[in-house]
Amino acid sequence: MSLNIVLVEPEIPQNTGNIVRTCAATGAILHLVGPLGFSIEDKYLKRAGLDYWDDAQIKYYDNLELFMKKHGNNKLYYSTTKALNKYSDITYEEDCFILFGKETAGLPEELLKENKESCIRIPMKEGIRSLNLSNSVAIVVYEVLRQQNFGKLETKGHLVKFEW
Repeated sequence: MSLNIVLVEPEIPQNTGNIVRTCAATGAILHLVGPLGFSIEDKYLKRAGLDYWDDAQIKYYDNLELFMKKHGNNKLYYSTTKALNKYSDITYEEDCFILFGKETAGLPEELLKENKESCIRIPMKEGIRSLNLSNSVAIVVYEVLRQQNFGKLETKGHLVKFEW
């Protein structure tokens, strides 16, 4: 079972770096769809992802059309502030893909209109434009994982000097 996070034309390297870390921690596959608003060699991108780059599985696509050619037949969900469905009201399928748009504009509206039943949103106060992209990804990723009983993730911690 895999969870696929898709960033369509991300613009802020720190957000993508944080998402790399989230994907590394959860085993989600990260798909980066260009054009990217930064170089993957960007120091801010690397710094935000810390030393998790080697632990994350990342796939690259030049544009959304190429991504859709390869994965358009899979179950896709579209995260947007324009959706009618709350992210927590969806039962996510195994191996699904969740698409997130660029920070300044989100996903293309024609894509949302064509897929309105698969669009999801995170509830927010009226008048608030959006949440930070990396926070949004983390919220949705952990809902999908919660529904799947967290799969193979470690669910219990331990103290260093003491025992529970």
